[in-house]
Amino acid sequence: MYIADHEMRYLRLLAQQYPSIKAASTEIINLSAIMELPKGTEHFISDIHGEYEAFLHVLRNGSGSIKRRIEEIFEDTLDDEQKQKLATLIYYPEQKIPLLLKKLPKEEHTQWYKDTLFRMIKMCRIYSSKYTRSRVRKAMPKDFSYIIEELLHQQESLQNRQEYYNSIIDTIINTGRAGAFIVSLAYLIQRLTIARLHVIGDVYDRGPGAHIIMDKLMEYHSVDFQWGNHDIVWMGAAAGSEACICNVIRVSLRYSNMETLENGYAISMLPLVSLAVNMYGDDPCRQFRPKDCGDFTENEQLMMARMHKAITIIQLKLEGQIIQRRPQYGMKDRLLLDRINFNDGTIEIGGKHYELIDKNLPTIDPKDPYRLSEEEAIVMEKLILSFKNSERLQSHVRFLFSKGSMYLAYNGNLLYHGCIPMTSNGKLQHFTFDGVDHAPKAFMDRLERLARQGYFTKDNQEQKQYGMDTMWYLWSGAQSPLFGKDKMATFERYFIAEKETHKEDKNPYYKYRTDEKTAHEILREFGLNPQTGHIVNGHVPVKVKGGEQPLKAGGRLLVIDGGFAKAYQSQTGIAGYTLIFNSYGLLLAAHQAFESTQKAIEEGMDIHSQTKILEQNKTRIRVKDTDDGKKIQQTIDELKMLLDAYRTGAIKEIES
Repeated sequence: MYIADHEMRYLRLLAQQYPSIKAASTEIINLSAIMELPKGTEHFISDIHGEYEAFLHVLRNGSGSIKRRIEEIFEDTLDDEQKQKLATLIYYPEQKIPLLLKKLPKEEHTQWYKDTLFRMIKMCRIYSSKYTRSRVRKAMPKDFSYIIEELLHQQESLQNRQEYYNSIIDTIINTGRAGAFIVSLAYLIQRLTIARLHVIGDVYDRGPGAHIIMDKLMEYHSVDFQWGNHDIVWMGAAAGSEACICNVIRVSLRYSNMETLENGYAISMLPLVSLAVNMYGDDPCRQFRPKDCGDFTENEQLMMARMHKAITIIQLKLEGQIIQRRPQYGMKDRLLLDRINFNDGTIEIGGKHYELIDKNLPTIDPKDPYRLSEEEAIVMEKLILSFKNSERLQSHVRFLFSKGSMYLAYNGNLLYHGCIPMTSNGKLQHFTFDGVDHAPKAFMDRLERLARQGYFTKDNQEQKQYGMDTMWYLWSGAQSPLFGKDKMATFERYFIAEKETHKEDKNPYYKYRTDEKTAHEILREFGLNPQTGHIVNGHVPVKVKGGEQPLKAGGRLLVIDGGFAKAYQSQTGIAGYTLIFNSYGLLLAAHQAFESTQKAIEEGMDIHSQTKILEQNKTRIRVKDTDDGKKIQQTIDELKMLLDAYRTGAIKEIES
């Protein structure tokens, strides 16, 4: 057998890991067995927007799949109340155990522990059957891993093992470890329910707990992330982009949500407070009053409005500076400050003159409107330091770069948050840079490289600035795949009453994405099979209330933004979607509003979810049919080459 030099070098390296025919053969057998296991269950979730309680609950209940499994397993043995208690126990074991025991006489505690342990072990067995013992072992808590493994692989129904099995359960209870053991089993069930989590963008803004969600994602066992426009602006802010920092603060103030900024990331707002008092202390700032004011006092609302106005003016100046230094963005139409007539308080847009509804602009110099005042520049210097020195924020953003991307092709499906830019006649948009044509995939790859450049570059300020400007462009640029509109009408919404100026036209993608041919063209562009692949999309909430459906393009494209953010739920009529891709096919779970974690624990109030089967496979999908299966097959092929090399004497076996 002839082996090329480069192959021989690789095989010698492989031989260090598998030094004998026996070792290589054993690994081939193990990997071949894994290939026949059912595909792990993937969950897709999008547009969480800081709603951490609902998000964490959906993770705990596996998008309702744990409850469905309980219904299947205990259909004839438990009543509805018992099933709900078992489900809540699995979601919140530490909190639920004492509540359940409190309602029982003390003499019944032992039997309750025994019944509960048997039920949870039964569920664990079913969930673990889709994984290798090795993978289940890695998922187990260290304190109980040996005992759990024994219980999962013992058949208590066999006479000669029944006493052994029961003795383990009795010992767990008698040693006072039953509660801790149930907690371990609950978290094992939660973990085995979802093999991989796909987050299709927009963890940030709107709701109060983006930082809590990011903490959870960082500790999650298997996750990937497709950046959304609300994520990239925070990533840009963490990199030090002044325009992104302003947008992050402005949006937080607009929705009266400073929790993530101040308490989550310890970003000090004191410099902005000082500027707001000095410049706008007598200004009612009516157009800048925050939405959803909650329990804020009148004075607090007024202070937030003044801060809101101060940061908005700075933002408009800084964005103008970017547009001027990046003519390639094609955003000259967004240069508005130099069109203001400061004598009569009007502005000219599109050949028409509009009166400003707020004419108090003390920090704008009519002769140089995009220059920051001295006080504004000082505020920005302090804010940049605060963002760059926030350890928690920097940790979260590094994670987003590590696990995230503009898009992901995975197991035959294409995942992205916003859109694929298209022309008005429904063709995929091409872009030219440095004389080179960029099709959509190449365009998105380029934007991702530049975003990474903006965060990670340390020794070249020009390159870093270009990368940071790209992150701002991804947030609000006319051809940004994450934004998907022709403009962000920030100035118009604050300063012009006529709503015709507020209109933000969506990219033609949103018109044509319902066409099956368009979905096929997009899938082909990213190297996927248009007959079997799907596009999983977020960003624009599906208005179920108005009759809109999440399935589009003949089922090739699925929009899973159903309104996790409470601000959108009045439009959508639901509170979010989760897409589930298991070994049997595709399911879509539509979730109703989640009241609170406290009610879920105390009253067993689960999220009501309706699950619809979208596609059912004729044959069950195995690991060998997945992307991981392709990698495993490649390893098997390489190990077979190593076996041949051993058997022909091309490589010597290493004696143990």
